[in-house]
Amino acid sequence: MTEVTLASALEKQKWINKYFSEYVRQSRFKPYMGKADTSIFVVKMELQEESGKTINIPLITRLKNKGVGGSSSLDGREGGIGNYNCPLSVDWVRNGVRVPKSTSYKTEIDLLGAGRSLLRQWSAESLRDDTIYALMQMITSGSTTVPYAEITEDTTNGGYMIASGYTPGSTWERYEGVTWTSATEANKDAWLAANSDRVLFGAARSNNSSNDHSASLANLDTTADKLTTSTASLAKRMAGAANPHISPYMTEDGREYYVMFCGPRSFRDLKQDTAMLAANRDARSREGGGMDKNPLFQDGDLIYDGIIFREVPEIPHIVNVGSGGTTDVEPNFLCGQQAVGIAWGQEPTPRTDYAKDYGFRPGVAIEELRDVKKLAFNGKQQGVVTVYTAAGADS
Repeated sequence: MTEVTLASALEKQKWINKYFSEYVRQSRFKPYMGKADTSIFVVKMELQEESGKTINIPLITRLKNKGVGGSSSLDGREGGIGNYNCPLSVDWVRNGVRVPKSTSYKTEIDLLGAGRSLLRQWSAESLRDDTIYALMQMITSGSTTVPYAEITEDTTNGGYMIASGYTPGSTWERYEGVTWTSATEANKDAWLAANSDRVLFGAARSNNSSNDHSASLANLDTTADKLTTSTASLAKRMAGAANPHISPYMTEDGREYYVMFCGPRSFRDLKQDTAMLAANRDARSREGGGMDKNPLFQDGDLIYDGIIFREVPEIPHIVNVGSGGTTDVEPNFLCGQQAVGIAWGQEPTPRTDYAKDYGFRPGVAIEELRDVKKLAFNGKQQGVVTVYTAAGADS
């Protein structure tokens, strides 16, 4: 009797599709990723179908002219169309594990399965970290970006940090040959000058000291400048008034929200804000769920004034730059449409190596071709209000 068996190529493709779906879902930013230009994280897959390394994301700005009315002539009064471009250039991201023969395996798919959970976790963390790096990028001119600095673990207070004066190594391991150095003071000041309508230091716009980035951070203190609902509402008003505007994210049911991705200390302070406590206690719907849906008992996203607050524990604090150099500061990111671009030239694809140790220690690797970058046009970050808040360590 002839039996039908699944071709190994089809089984492998099924594995790849599941891997990709699961790892993206675990990156924390998945709910706000989409292929539409109205998404917060704009995903582009075209490079998988076309040759090339760079994909360009266009921005067409709104018309600013007033038009004409009645029988007035429109000729000569037409509005100009502002148009800008942000390039994303994909590069390889890879990792792998070795599985000796002493570990049971039968086929390539079984071998992949042995390291699948570890590689999926690494891939998710990789995408998450790249997205955080993108949100922290500083636009210096045009679409050129400078990373703020390398992120490292805070072994004293927990979490992740950017140490004051910290200079990373000359090579960032995941991108061989790419140098990541701290942004200079001139870079920071130039970025702030170009984006002063979309950068907020603490509770007041006046904390911006003449577009001096370091001096502005030094104005923040843990009494007045922690993350609160009033600070977030100010950032929301800045987003609507910015030029070009930062458009809110729209849900499938037509509701509009901004989404603020918060560091862990800032999210801690927001949860303790009296207005947020009152809103969760008195106004937030939780019918039918009892304690399971009560935000005072269950952790998760917070909502206030048309803003969804989502904690991202890996967002780092900047050590000793607030209160004249005595307290830590955290960046938070109020995002609307077109905040970050993510381009894939190749989805995660498994590779195997049977040559190591005469074939006794085969390895499995995962590779993908992608880029993650803050979308910036004409020197401005397109969809983000960066909100710095004082964020002292837990006592």
